[in-house]
Amino acid sequence: MDIVTLARFQFAMTTIFHYFFVPFSIGVALLVAIMETLYVTKKDESYKKMAKFWGNIFLLSFAVGVVTGIIQEFQFGMNWSDYSRFVGDIFGAPLAVEALLAFFLESTFLGLWMFTWQRVGPKLHVSFMWLVTLGSILSAFWILVANSFMQHPTGFTFRNGRAEMNDFGALIKNPQVWYEFSHVILAAFLMGGILIAGMSAFRLLKQRSLSELSTGIFKKSLRVGLGVALFGSLGILISGDMQMQALVEDQPMKFAATEGLYEDSDDPASWTVIGWMDEAEHKRVFGIHVPYVLSILSYHSLSGGVEGMNSLNESMTAEYGDDNYFPPVNAMFWSFRIMVGFGMLMLLVSVLGLFFTRKKNPSLYKKPWMLWVVGLMTFTPFIANTCGWLVTELGRYPWTVYGMFKIQDSVSPNVTPASLLFSNIVYFLLFGGLAVVMIYLVVRELRKGPDVQEEQEKEEPATDPFDGGAFNE
Repeated sequence: MDIVTLARFQFAMTTIFHYFFVPFSIGVALLVAIMETLYVTKKDESYKKMAKFWGNIFLLSFAVGVVTGIIQEFQFGMNWSDYSRFVGDIFGAPLAVEALLAFFLESTFLGLWMFTWQRVGPKLHVSFMWLVTLGSILSAFWILVANSFMQHPTGFTFRNGRAEMNDFGALIKNPQVWYEFSHVILAAFLMGGILIAGMSAFRLLKQRSLSELSTGIFKKSLRVGLGVALFGSLGILISGDMQMQALVEDQPMKFAATEGLYEDSDDPASWTVIGWMDEAEHKRVFGIHVPYVLSILSYHSLSGGVEGMNSLNESMTAEYGDDNYFPPVNAMFWSFRIMVGFGMLMLLVSVLGLFFTRKKNPSLYKKPWMLWVVGLMTFTPFIANTCGWLVTELGRYPWTVYGMFKIQDSVSPNVTPASLLFSNIVYFLLFGGLAVVMIYLVVRELRKGPDVQEEQEKEEPATDPFDGGAFNE
């Protein structure tokens, strides 16, 4: 394999694995903050136990997310040094703010939240978790400011062969930032809700062996999780629609690839439900079409055509020079449909789950097959989020910075296929090991349940690591 392919594979591997835990942490942090807020407002101790229990799982995802994030940052210096030189002046500012402000806020108040349960009042304590949630959201925001420049460059000038920032405000006002940010954050909320609901459903399958306390906590957790998931999934419908409409203007090649559209569409444009494309010949092999739908999705109108990839490739060749501007179409086409399909499935399960757990007739808890459906949904956000990022990043091909800097110009000049292959193997084994450890610890925590935690707190209250006697024998 060539250097560019190996470098792209490594960055894809590290990014996808890291992104498993970013929305995990943001979403579960929100759920924990909501649970503790319910404890403060309702004075119901079960919500406090819920917050503590799910807080332990949040801490696991936070820890693994930090480790994988550090590894991902190494990629820029290891394999993409020419890219880093080109765009470092612009990337440096938002990433510095992310580390010095957002991550500092998140990690500081997480420490306070962990060790002050018995030392501050409930209202002050719950504010710590809301600040953790705010910090995690701000962290995502600043990273997406940097990523959005790659999608839609703004606020820069060319100097000495580099893109140098001349307007920091333009980076923040970049419309792509707000499309990406709203979509990513709402997807994180959806993920947090589905994960809490799904893991609760798996435990309720064993409710005959659970204590009354654990059963009650998992039932409440399932309801809270589904409520947040419903909010997130409805929001995603709106933000996703806005983002796709923006793509028609900003990145028409990416939009056409998600629809497998090589030739210019008719007016009105039909939407392809399923299909397969011959990427070598640049044509569609087969497809099942629904009239008018693509015009509705693109323009919110019953009329309007969409330019195909063949025409767009000719335009880009004339503007940027001779090259292959076609992204991997089948990967784009199916990733988009898998993302949307799982998103709609999560919306449906959230609505039905809330209906079948209503107070008048909570039948879901009594039907194992329903609990299995909700439980299996635990895995769907990981798939949907991964497919979403594949669409975002693959659709920019062959650019690292759209219209400015290409992938083949971005790779470090001193790396070799042997070194890349070795580091790919090392990272794959490392990530595989982290995944096994993470799954093991989460499953162990779920099996322990809130009961064990309550017993441990009665026997030995949480120790403040900064207490003068904390390390005394």
